[in-house]
Amino acid sequence: MKIYHNNRCSKSRCGLQLLKDSGQEFEIIDYLKNPLSEKEIKELLKKLDFTPIQLVRKNEAIWKENYKNKNLTDSDIIKAMATHPKLIERPIVIKGNKAVIGRPPENITDLIG
Repeated sequence: MKIYHNNRCSKSRCGLQLLKDSGQEFEIIDYLKNPLSEKEIKELLKKLDFTPIQLVRKNEAIWKENYKNKNLTDSDIIKAMATHPKLIERPIVIKGNKAVIGRPPENITDLIG
């Protein structure tokens, strides 16, 4: 299992605690320090069964100032997330070929259950 984690985010810290409490082994990826490539984002989208826009944090200033209300392709959105990892929703937990966003935290519980 893996968690894409941002320690400054309370929901991400909550997700991390759920994984610790589960007793299962997992890897922590600080995706702000180790940004995902476009290829990794595409793989993540498949596991989440999301379109690129569903993975974007639309309230982030970077999104509002640079991308909001523009006619963007899926490829443009993926490039934006690769360039600005802060735009990616968090936390994301992957187990096998499935992934969930830990909002609400119950999503993680259902995945690891």
